[in-house]
Amino acid sequence: MSAQNLVYLDNNATTRVAPEVLEAMLPFFSERYGNPSSMHTFGGSVGSEMRQARESLADLLGCGTDEIIFTSCGTESDNTAIRSALTAQPEKRHIVTTRVEHPAVLSLCKFLERSQGYRVTYLGVDADGRLDMQELTDSLTDDTAIVSIMWANNETGVIFPIERIAELTRSRGIMLHTDAVQAVGKIPMKLSETGVDMLSLSGHKLHAPKGVGALYVRRKLPYRPYLIGGHQEHGKRAGTENTTGIIALGAAARAAQAHLPGENTVVRALRDRLEDALLTSVPDSRLNGHKTERLPNTSNISFKYIEGEAILLLLDQLGIAASSGSACTSGSLEPSHVLRAMGVPFTFAHGSIRFSLSRYTTDADVDYVIKNVPGIIETLRKISPYKQGALEPLDPKAKRECGS
Repeated sequence: MSAQNLVYLDNNATTRVAPEVLEAMLPFFSERYGNPSSMHTFGGSVGSEMRQARESLADLLGCGTDEIIFTSCGTESDNTAIRSALTAQPEKRHIVTTRVEHPAVLSLCKFLERSQGYRVTYLGVDADGRLDMQELTDSLTDDTAIVSIMWANNETGVIFPIERIAELTRSRGIMLHTDAVQAVGKIPMKLSETGVDMLSLSGHKLHAPKGVGALYVRRKLPYRPYLIGGHQEHGKRAGTENTTGIIALGAAARAAQAHLPGENTVVRALRDRLEDALLTSVPDSRLNGHKTERLPNTSNISFKYIEGEAILLLLDQLGIAASSGSACTSGSLEPSHVLRAMGVPFTFAHGSIRFSLSRYTTDADVDYVIKNVPGIIETLRKISPYKQGALEPLDPKAKRECGS
């Protein structure tokens, strides 16, 4: 499927590299190939471009340039933040997170719990995917080293009240990390005015290339680097910098800053039109996630009695790229851990599709999806053994193995 014929609504998985971002990074693959750590002018000029990229990202996040550490991706940033908090506070053995985090956080917490004896509290969410602040408050103890809660959920787009959470953790002297991979560039942020201690982001979620990310670390926070070696990133993250990726991330941050108003007006309006049309035209469909407390680009819709993977296959045949709410695409019947935590009925949870838009999504794209999805659902329901009553849905409590 060529890009010209593609209706791409899977932007929470990855985004296209913006043309201005590609233009900014190309010279550093060729004539400007110097090492920014070198003493000579040729390398130093590259270092100067990296400083500009750091300034652009700091402007987007509302923080100081000295509070940004460039990394390889969101997963590295998540791992670094949590491990740093634990290493800096060896006497504390408790972690608080949620049941709906990305595997970059959940898998690490389970590893620390299983292999290193840490105690982890996994907070639940309500039917709209929102956090119970009282449950969070009750979970905190003097032994809590870090709270790690995402800013916005990658499957449903539900936004968590990070500013309120930060007030709570700051009052208890507990470090707060937030995985903001999906939120950065979509909603306004001013980290200097919040109590967030560490924040993770990934470039390929905001129109930069894959392989570059960043970690915000609040000034004066006790910090222990994950990668040890050279003096790069002021000694906070060793290893030769991904110069082209960092410069691209800076350009993407500048573009994201400029397009923030459009994300929350134009993109939101397209998302709402798509969502409202599908929920109206397709019987037995439901929205997963709070109606308003959501990222402006994300819509997770479940269609009863059918499998999300089957919907995706037919969408793909029509040139529409979206993603399933299921944690697997390999035939397992285990639905998404996020939808399970929300208590989405089992007959709906299997048939969930996430549509995630971007500033490149057009009215024609939305019209095309609205036109074709109802027919796909009708076709699949005609052959669904669940719809016909030939099979009973499997017990959602049954244990089945499934990759992330």
